[in-house]
Amino acid sequence: MTIDLTRPPGGPTASPADVPAMVLLVDDQTIVAEAVRRALVDEEGIDFHYCPRSDDAMATAIETRPTVILQDLVMPGTDGLSLVKAYRANPATRDVPIIVLSTQEEPVIKSAAFASGANDYLVKLPDRIELVARIRYHSRSYLNLLQRDEAYRALRQSQQQLLEANLELRRLTHSDGLTGLSNRRYLDEYLAAEWRRGTRERSELSLLMIDVDNFKLYNDTYGHVSGDNVLKQIASTIERCLGQSGDLAARFGGEEFAVVMPATSPGAARLLGEKIRLAVEALRLRHAHSSTGNHTVTISIGGASIVPAPGLPTTLLIEAADRALYRAKHEGKNRVEIDRSSTPPGSGGFDAH
Repeated sequence: MTIDLTRPPGGPTASPADVPAMVLLVDDQTIVAEAVRRALVDEEGIDFHYCPRSDDAMATAIETRPTVILQDLVMPGTDGLSLVKAYRANPATRDVPIIVLSTQEEPVIKSAAFASGANDYLVKLPDRIELVARIRYHSRSYLNLLQRDEAYRALRQSQQQLLEANLELRRLTHSDGLTGLSNRRYLDEYLAAEWRRGTRERSELSLLMIDVDNFKLYNDTYGHVSGDNVLKQIASTIERCLGQSGDLAARFGGEEFAVVMPATSPGAARLLGEKIRLAVEALRLRHAHSSTGNHTVTISIGGASIVPAPGLPTTLLIEAADRALYRAKHEGKNRVEIDRSSTPPGSGGFDAH
């Protein structure tokens, strides 16, 4: 069984006043142990545990989960300061208050005890009232610390869950439910943002419009479930083919897809289009009524490139890619056509693919 040693013994919701003080005395003298036990026996809310052997001290502390440790300074086989340092080095007891018990009020020993990590120092045997008061004080302080840590962890967990929920909501808002690609809404937002960047940087922006050939015939022949599976496979293939990290694939609508390619020349756009076309053809998805003659699902692609300029709308690029797509369809399908009319002669840009 795994025990969470960072949680208060009474649970995360218990008030420190409601949680009993768990006192662990580590002392080889049974007469001292009996005296401490008698001092605490009638005290409400204090549980007493005793460990007579220094070798068993750490294991007992981990098992009992004390809120206060009373540690004798002189024990057979080791000195109490070594145990104090060991408590502080162990994550399970690192923050547990330690009251060192000594036979004399010696400033040098007291200084060494505090330097080793002790929280308090008492000459044994202390007055019962003083002993109980110090036990309750250190126990409450420790339980308050645990509750603050627990509240902080809960807050961090809630913040992480909220962040993950917001990211998932954002993903769902921007994603097409069938294919998992970006949806039309996010495509428009992304295209507008890249258009503004292209305007600032005077760099070319390219767009591919992709249409599944004879898709209505496919649905009529094989059914809409099979048609949806084809769209999913094509979407996955398009995404695998993308070149640079700034490229975005989206479902434009129906059986139509789009790819936005920032800082990409017409030649690079054509190369990516051919890569996508060949990859879809290589899927060899059977289409008995395809008009392309190879009886497999194919796509037609139209592309366009433009250097955005102030006052020009993003629809200019979409319309140019649509014209190229129409030409690809008209000239036999399963091909890539690039519209160059949208790119002013001599315009720059750089090939990032």
